[in-house]
Amino acid sequence: MSARAVVVAAPASGSGKTTVATGLMAALRRRGTAVAPFKVGPDYIDPGYHTLAAGRPGRNLDPVLVGADRIAPLARHGGAGAEIAVVEGVMGLFDGRIPDGAGSTAEVAGLLGAPVLLVVDCRGQARSLAALLHGFRSFDPAPRSVGGAGIDRARIAGVVLNRVGSARHEEVLRAAADEAGLPVLGALPRRDALEVPSRHLGLVTAAEHGGAATAAVDAMAELVAAHVDLDAVLGLAAPLPAGPAWSPADAVHERGTRGVETSDSPPGSGGVVAVLGGPAFTFGYAEHVELLAAAGAEPVTVDPLRDTALPPGTGGLVLPGGFPEEHVAGLAANAPLLAAVRELAASGAPVHAECGGLLYLCGTLDGTRMCGVLPAEATRAERLTLGYRDAVALTDSALHPAGARVTGHEFHHWSVTPRAGAAAAWGWRGAGPEGFVTGGVHASFLHTHPAGDAAAVTRFVRRITG
Repeated sequence: MSARAVVVAAPASGSGKTTVATGLMAALRRRGTAVAPFKVGPDYIDPGYHTLAAGRPGRNLDPVLVGADRIAPLARHGGAGAEIAVVEGVMGLFDGRIPDGAGSTAEVAGLLGAPVLLVVDCRGQARSLAALLHGFRSFDPAPRSVGGAGIDRARIAGVVLNRVGSARHEEVLRAAADEAGLPVLGALPRRDALEVPSRHLGLVTAAEHGGAATAAVDAMAELVAAHVDLDAVLGLAAPLPAGPAWSPADAVHERGTRGVETSDSPPGSGGVVAVLGGPAFTFGYAEHVELLAAAGAEPVTVDPLRDTALPPGTGGLVLPGGFPEEHVAGLAANAPLLAAVRELAASGAPVHAECGGLLYLCGTLDGTRMCGVLPAEATRAERLTLGYRDAVALTDSALHPAGARVTGHEFHHWSVTPRAGAAAAWGWRGAGPEGFVTGGVHASFLHTHPAGDAAAVTRFVRRITG
């Protein structure tokens, strides 16, 4: 039986949807309900807390990066064996890619046919809540589908009142919601103690926050269990659309992925692929490791703050994003691993680095010596670089043939000098060449979702065996 699903959304960022979604996942799990956690968009931080809350890998649903047609199959894949899928939205309900709104929470809810539980920060308002709810219910933009999949209008089915000031305040707010024709499924009092530490790119990751992250998730669970009607939320959830689940094994044979065609020959034994992880490198997708395994590799996690060597037999290396700048001293102190990475890269083995991984491969990071695989220096930028990119591969590499087209996402506060190597990785409208292709190394600030480009993973693994 397919899992049922509910989407937790909000009118805007900062309304408390992470608290409600994470607390809901953990509270339901405590009752013995199997929960599949999801996050809309390219966010890497919230899924870490979702993983702690649900005891299952937090996964992302991003129509812009993977195509709208893969959203329901990916949800069915991640929801296998679960009773309910809890999907946390991104920003406001209708916010997505600028300027067309593609990839919004409303779009994902429509693709899943899942009802929306709207979390509203009620500070400073009373009966005006009715107008806000009426506006969100009646707003009916043209469907924004980036993959040709069928999409329904998002349906707001209930409200959670957040940061309620008093019993009287709650009474007035419930009356306002009733005027708008929406049931209130919970009312959370103001609680400053639940704030999770943040930095320039959002929350501190769960892996870095350690025991405090577990304590924060526990507090969210207790708050939601005490103030939200869990049975009503379960009753609200709707079955995921019928159809096959996304399969890593099928995906490695898929043709025409983002303009790249895979080979008809089956994947072989790709040997060991080391995947950097631990507190410094947390920005990865669960599907990436699954695809590496399906393509014939043996992915092994390496923590560069602890492990001093790559695993025996390593034939390839994946360096995901993260916050290496927050752990620069520890990374620099691990000289044996830095040397091992340099040696692997010099051998011509495939090396895939994104964002934080790019910084790690540079000669220096914020003035501290790093791997030196790339002739580049990384320095903190004055402005945040953020947004989706429709990119073209400028150089044939271990991941992409020249001319391949992908959709990726940038999210960083750093720059590298030079911006690109003699052989650049990417080009896109409005910017010069970006990233580095040298030997088997492909390094760039651009994040891509492997489920939207499985051919690149297959090509990477086949590069190991020649």
